[in-house]
Amino acid sequence: MRRAIYPGSFDPITNGHLDIIARGCKLFDEIIIAILVNPEKLPFFSIDERREMLGEVLGQIKSGSCQLRVDAFEGLLVQYAVAQQAEAIVRGIRAISDYEFELQMALMNRRLEPTIETVFMMPAEAYSYVSSRLVKEVFLLGGALDGLVPPLVEARMKEKVAPR
Repeated sequence: MRRAIYPGSFDPITNGHLDIIARGCKLFDEIIIAILVNPEKLPFFSIDERREMLGEVLGQIKSGSCQLRVDAFEGLLVQYAVAQQAEAIVRGIRAISDYEFELQMALMNRRLEPTIETVFMMPAEAYSYVSSRLVKEVFLLGGALDGLVPPLVEARMKEKVAPR
C-alpha cells in the first residue's frame, strides 16, 4: 500500500486543499490528512473542529479506491510519517514563493529521514492563489468565499463569528 501524509493547518480547509487531496488519490492508496498542532499559533478553529469538518467534506472527493484518514500531530513531520509507515509527504505548491519554502523543508526532511519522499503538487488553476490565511482575511473583512471553501466550512466560519 502506498501511503502519503498531507500535512497542514487546514484552518480552514479550502477547495485548494480538497483539490490536492483528490489529485493525490491518483498516486496513493491512502492519504492521511494530518493537522499540524502548533501551540504558538492562534487558530480560527480548534483541532477537533477541523478534524470534524475534514471528515465531513472528504466525502465530496471522488477518491476511487484511495482511503482517506484524518489525524493530528505535533513535532517533526518526518517522525510522524515514519510512525504512520508513510512513503511520501504531499505538499501543494501555488507559487514560486511556496516552492522556495517547500524546497527547504523537503531537503531538511530528506536529511532527517531519507526514506520519505516529498511530492509537490500544483492545485487547479482556479485555486492557485487560495490559502487558509487569505480565506480568513477575506472572510473577516466581509468578503465572499464562494468557490474558495466548501459551503459547510463557510457556514461554520459564520457561526464562529455570529453574535451570541
